[in-house]
Amino acid sequence: MIEAQELTKKFGDFAATDHVNFVVQRGEIFGLLGPNGAGKSTTFKMMCGLLVPTSGKALVLDMDLKVSSGKARQHLGYMAQKFSLYGNLTVEQNLRFFSGVYGLRAARRMKKFSA
Repeated sequence: MIEAQELTKKFGDFAATDHVNFVVQRGEIFGLLGPNGAGKSTTFKMMCGLLVPTSGKALVLDMDLKVSSGKARQHLGYMAQKFSLYGNLTVEQNLRFFSGVYGLRAARRMKKFSA
């Protein structure tokens, strides 16, 4: 189960999201609809642990992404609207770059790449 509880993100005085609530049960297909600037991408980034909410909770299998982001992210997948790999890099170079950006330790990265 994936759950947003009163999820809010503010950038200064601007509220990108304001008390967002939803639950997605296992097997459900879920999407957010709204105009540009409505907070859809911000919400998904918080739900994936890529952006820390100002307040509220983002839960994956009852794990709070603020507290257990690494463990919770093992159960998440996210496909952005735009293809976000670098075309001038090899697949391995892209993996090394993004795993570093998301904080995967070097020893663990090497283990994953050699598997």
